[in-house]
Amino acid sequence: MASGNRKVTIQLVDDGAAAGAGGPQLFKGQNYEAIRAACLDSGILFRDPCFPAGPDALGYDKLGPDSEKAKGVEWKRPHEFCAEPQFICEDMSRTDVCQGSLGNCWLLAAAASLTLYPRLLYRVVPPGQGFQDGYAGVFHFQLWQFGRWVDVVVDDKLPVRDGKLLFVRSEQRNEFWAPLLEKAYAKLHGSYEVMRGGHMNEAFVDFTGGVGEVLYLRQNTPGVFAALRHALAKESLVGATALSDRGEIRTDEGLVKGHAYSVTGTHKMSLGFTKVRLLRLRNPWGRVEWSGPWSDSCPRWDMLPSEWRDALLVKKEDGEFWMELQDFLTHFNTVQICSLSPEVLGPSPAGGGWHIHTFQGRWVRGFNSGGSQPSAENFWTNPQFRLTLLEPDEEEDEDDEEGPWGGWGAAGARPARGGRVPKCTVLLSLIQRNRRCLRAKGLTYLTVGFHVFQIPEELLGLWDSPRSRALLPGLLRADRSVFCARRDVSRRCRLPPGHYLVVPSASRVGDEADFTLRIFSERSHTAVEIDDVISADLDALQAPYKPLELELAQLFLELAGEEEELNALQLQTLISIALEPARNNTRTSGEIGLRTCEQLVQCFGRGQRLALYHFQELWGHLLSWQATFDKFDEDASGTMNSCELRLALTAAGFHLNNQLTQALTSRYRNSRLRVDFEHFVCCAARLTCIFRERPLLAGQGMGVCTGAGATYSPRPLTHRPLLPTPGWRRGGRLPDPQTVVGGGHLLIGLKLRESALLPCCPAWCQ
Repeated sequence: MASGNRKVTIQLVDDGAAAGAGGPQLFKGQNYEAIRAACLDSGILFRDPCFPAGPDALGYDKLGPDSEKAKGVEWKRPHEFCAEPQFICEDMSRTDVCQGSLGNCWLLAAAASLTLYPRLLYRVVPPGQGFQDGYAGVFHFQLWQFGRWVDVVVDDKLPVRDGKLLFVRSEQRNEFWAPLLEKAYAKLHGSYEVMRGGHMNEAFVDFTGGVGEVLYLRQNTPGVFAALRHALAKESLVGATALSDRGEIRTDEGLVKGHAYSVTGTHKMSLGFTKVRLLRLRNPWGRVEWSGPWSDSCPRWDMLPSEWRDALLVKKEDGEFWMELQDFLTHFNTVQICSLSPEVLGPSPAGGGWHIHTFQGRWVRGFNSGGSQPSAENFWTNPQFRLTLLEPDEEEDEDDEEGPWGGWGAAGARPARGGRVPKCTVLLSLIQRNRRCLRAKGLTYLTVGFHVFQIPEELLGLWDSPRSRALLPGLLRADRSVFCARRDVSRRCRLPPGHYLVVPSASRVGDEADFTLRIFSERSHTAVEIDDVISADLDALQAPYKPLELELAQLFLELAGEEEELNALQLQTLISIALEPARNNTRTSGEIGLRTCEQLVQCFGRGQRLALYHFQELWGHLLSWQATFDKFDEDASGTMNSCELRLALTAAGFHLNNQLTQALTSRYRNSRLRVDFEHFVCCAARLTCIFRERPLLAGQGMGVCTGAGATYSPRPLTHRPLLPTPGWRRGGRLPDPQTVVGGGHLLIGLKLRESALLPCCPAWCQ
């Protein structure tokens, strides 16, 4: 039935992505300038209807409406409890961010690091806002979310108890940019409480759109100081954490385990014959400092020349302190570095351009959530992305491959001297989307990660068919990330030039989540999702010619009566009788329901009726679909799983990509994640209707839009005239009607939303 030569192709588009292409996406559709102007015109202060100041904004559990911590909390504007509020007092600095009673040190440590780079900070905190001229009680901030910047509007009503801010505050008590930024982050994720607990890289990425990495420290970890010095010089954001399994615990040396610190500077010097390497850290509490060697009160400072001491040492309880590298390695377990993306850095850096690919995906239970074990059969159902590394890095010094990330590549082994293998550096970043917002529902981050496999040259051409997955278990793994319960999981890989398969996955089979995969390199690379183009063979859209048996035609006429047309109820009766003999010779069971028959009448009939020649066309499709269903119902259960469904639709002439297959699987599967024959018929009929009727220009031609123009083929697809739908967008001109696009592949210019391929009636999936 399928034909590989003549196809109709459809492209799905993301309306949201197109809308946000020209600038930041407006969160909840709120426009700061429009709101501010309206408030000034009406002489009122803004009250945010999308994030009302009240108990629900605080939280759901420990900060819930009836919780002890929420008692006595009032919501006030800064001028109601501060004499002369300022948005920014002179310049923003890292001491502006002091933690309150909310356990969000990870966020505030990142904000403190952000203040080191005004250019980055002003992207997040747009200038020109304040409490003086033009004040309307409304402020806005911009945060990066999974591939785009989002503009978040807030009012300035802040949670206060006993006249003091409940959460973050500035060291300068009349400065409010930090509390308002914290409120914008809370609004973006649903409440203040969802910010309790996290990792600095999550906030680093949200503040910059950069790519986060984690270094796991040991006492003898090489290259840490050089890596931190290099990262800070490149304006990367850097933080450190002393891990704890018992929450935040103060140590005798003045550190807090289970707490996030900003790394804000490095300094290297020589004292006699001793090299001293110092790191500057900051506690976001704005107090509680390291009391060991090189702390503020340490006598070692007296050994330095006065100009060095004055330049480095600031003796006050501001949460900032110096410590030596070896003490840092002893007390801290991880370093988190956020390398900035090209969008933030601006022009290409010295030494080459930037190359980024971003993919949005989803793991769906029963479809492509195959777990993290490559030896398991389900693993190869996970989403897959082909990466081609074209250009190796420049030749480096012998010692450059030794670094804080440990051994590069899969085995961590360096090539023998004289036999150096050219390598390509690529940074892979996997992000779980929107999981923090689900905390109020009891959900948290899944354990996720990714594997990287090398693809031999001889297998490159075999990735166009779902059957090619049988080849995947033979691939050799080239690298892998850690699997951990973080929002962001990244890995810096050093791989020989070649072709690779990146397979992101959740740790457990069946875990569901949205994800973003980013591939980042300074050298040229290409990356594509291994997927099908959405298309249908033209033969699949035409009725297979099969004359009706005399008894079936007579039964049709008896049910139709004088009108000689069937309604949906009559069609159900006819199909039930007609399919009975066929079911006796197949494994297909069950009836075709009334809702399905209504859809079949709509797809194949005229209005709400079905004439005899329409039924003849439908009957040919039904017999073909039944044979296809039985062929791919490999376990003879009378149902198909998602993999069998995709193979069956391909055999029926429909070639669907992962996104659309996920949507159809989710719509038509039952509670056991299986698709029965009736729902397979629904799915195939819907696809036939969409592919056949959506692109039509007029009369009996099939329309094709390409760019600014449109072409059409005069070949009719059915017996009757098929007219364009009202939503069809014409290209503006009609070139030569004999034009064939793409070597026989007809590209439909109408870009369909995913929802257009799904039934409107929820009863269809019952």
